[in-house]
Amino acid sequence: MSRIWSKLTAMVRNRTFIGADKAGNQYYVRTEQIDGIMKEKRWVEFKAKGDDDPTSIPVEWICWLNGQRKIAPTPEEMAMLEARRQRVKENVALLKKEEEERKAREGSGRKITSMGKGDGPDLKSFIQQLPVDSQGQQSQQGQVRLLDQARGNLLHDYGYLFQN
Repeated sequence: MSRIWSKLTAMVRNRTFIGADKAGNQYYVRTEQIDGIMKEKRWVEFKAKGDDDPTSIPVEWICWLNGQRKIAPTPEEMAMLEARRQRVKENVALLKKEEEERKAREGSGRKITSMGKGDGPDLKSFIQQLPVDSQGQQSQQGQVRLLDQARGNLLHDYGYLFQN
């Protein structure tokens, strides 16, 4: 029992505070030897003890926790990135507004006659490419596979028409 207690107290004593995010979450690091190799353990302590919501952690801190970043994000870097995110949100809102105004000017009842990608694939030419069995008949599996491929190509090329 005392061995477990000593390990727990060592974990608390040997931790180094690295920083905190805007939500008040605190980030720590501890270096320990595991199987003869020095390993760095990184973790977060959430401000609200009952609210351990990992989605509240900023991306930069997630990268640091996972070891994708060697150096923890600085408050200046976080402020700069937050300002950039805000500018991107404002630009997206502006573009959406301009798009809605453009659609309103052109009219929403307009029928699309051309999609700019040509007439689309010729399914008969796909079917002619099917493998032929020993009796000169095209296999059912080959036809299904080719039609699935054509359907996938159509969704890839013209799928934007079905999005809201």
